[in-house]
Amino acid sequence: MYVYDDFDQKIVDQRVAQFRDQTRRFLAGELTEDEFRPLRLQNGLYIQRHAPMLRVAVPYGELTSQRVRMLAHIARKYDRGYGHFTTRQNIQYNWPALENVPDILADLATVQMHAIQTSGNCIRNTTSDQFAGVAHDEIVDPRPWCEIIRQWSTFHPEFAHLPRKFKIAVNGAAEDRAAILVHDIGITALKNEAGEVGFAVYVGGGLGRTPIIGALIKPWLEKHHLLSYLDAVLRVYNRYGRRDNKYKARIKILVKAMTPEAFGAKVEQEWQHSKNGPMTLTDAEINRVSRFFVDPAYETLPGDDAAYLAAKASHPAFARWAERNVFGHKKPGYAAVTLSLKKTGVPPGDATDAQLDAVADLADEYSLGEIRVSHEQNLILPYVKQSDLFALWEKAKAIGFATPNIGLLTDIVCCPGGDFCSLANAKSIPIAESIQQQFEDLDYLFDLGALDINISGCMNSCGHHHVGHIGILGVDKSGSEWYQISLGGRQGAGASLGKVIGPSFAQDDVPGVIEQIIKVYVEARQDDEHFIDVVDRLGIDPFKQRVYAGRTRAEAAQ
Repeated sequence: MYVYDDFDQKIVDQRVAQFRDQTRRFLAGELTEDEFRPLRLQNGLYIQRHAPMLRVAVPYGELTSQRVRMLAHIARKYDRGYGHFTTRQNIQYNWPALENVPDILADLATVQMHAIQTSGNCIRNTTSDQFAGVAHDEIVDPRPWCEIIRQWSTFHPEFAHLPRKFKIAVNGAAEDRAAILVHDIGITALKNEAGEVGFAVYVGGGLGRTPIIGALIKPWLEKHHLLSYLDAVLRVYNRYGRRDNKYKARIKILVKAMTPEAFGAKVEQEWQHSKNGPMTLTDAEINRVSRFFVDPAYETLPGDDAAYLAAKASHPAFARWAERNVFGHKKPGYAAVTLSLKKTGVPPGDATDAQLDAVADLADEYSLGEIRVSHEQNLILPYVKQSDLFALWEKAKAIGFATPNIGLLTDIVCCPGGDFCSLANAKSIPIAESIQQQFEDLDYLFDLGALDINISGCMNSCGHHHVGHIGILGVDKSGSEWYQISLGGRQGAGASLGKVIGPSFAQDDVPGVIEQIIKVYVEARQDDEHFIDVVDRLGIDPFKQRVYAGRTRAEAAQ
């Protein structure tokens, strides 16, 4: 994990002092709201429906137990006793008082954390695979490259005022768990036949009002040129991106208008000015950053721990949890464990201060003090011995983080929605809870198999509803909340966007609609087909017909 040097710490400390003075001046009436807005956004502070919201950066989703304890302290002292983990691998606080935010940032700085560039029209937090460095299918550890991008992009003067916000994701495994195809820039690390590391670069992906799958513009980029090429992409966007209409200002709109081929040609032309210049990454610099991400001191363990296998055989509930929440590790005798933040009755992604403290304790005891955040809003312990899994499971149960539903229907990705966000058209959290209650039977969930539900409270798609196998979008109709359903979305290497099945539904109807969709799947599946495979095979019409059967013409037109 990257550790600040004196220069890093000084920058963050100075930013805290600067924002403290800016906040003082605003509260004293010396700065107008219009003057203060860009200053607070540069420090991750939004004004939401009920109170300010502070978004704290968790670079590529990697945390230490010390940092998690600080997050618990902030939730307890400055908020209402909880934090919300987001689909950008960050954490948000929904109730801080404005006058306390400088103190929060000062506390964060003591554990090498900040809220810089978590909002505003700049390069946001670079995200990655939650299993980076431990995944059994990893080709290249993406974390050093994420860190190199973070250091390049933070405070980059040319890209502090882009046409719109900008998001980068890096994948290093055979399976894309970073959803690179729905990012402004998606990067996947590769190795050629000679074993050299390089990258494929995708540009122009994104969700929101105009969802688009990213286009491959650079099939092979030598590792030494990563930053100069990204810089060229940003320069082209900064020059040609629209600034007259915020809904058409994202790079995806520019790439689509130009065509990926023409945009790629512009990037190549721009790149020639910097390709072999000061941004060229030397082996010494790559090695410097990579040293922060070396393997820990693993023990030599058998491939399958006998006690672990025996516990699975004698405890069906533990075996069920191990099947869904334990991920294969590159080192024999180890596992990566996902702690589910999707227990029924709890807003997806929320964790209390007590739970955060308990997770920090679990990390110290079982995972070498490290925790990860996934963009599915769960937490991961990446270095757990198989021999410790049973004890870990029992302690995770005690804090409500052992629901065996990872990748299943109730592992719902959900934005805060209208309960908090001033942009939302409808609430998201109550919809997630009502669906979870409808499908509480774990045996039934396991029988259904892999199924992603994503919920967004508005077209900004913070819940990534476009790439959910089942997507739910909150819409406003004459001041009332309704929900549009889409089917067939997916993330990963074969990313696709869901198709809307028809008119929207009232809030109380949504769980029943999902149940009818699931019934069609159960009736139509062949052998062990997953839900998304049945949708691909049948299309959306059979689901649409079942859902709207019996509805009056007036109801269907709502």
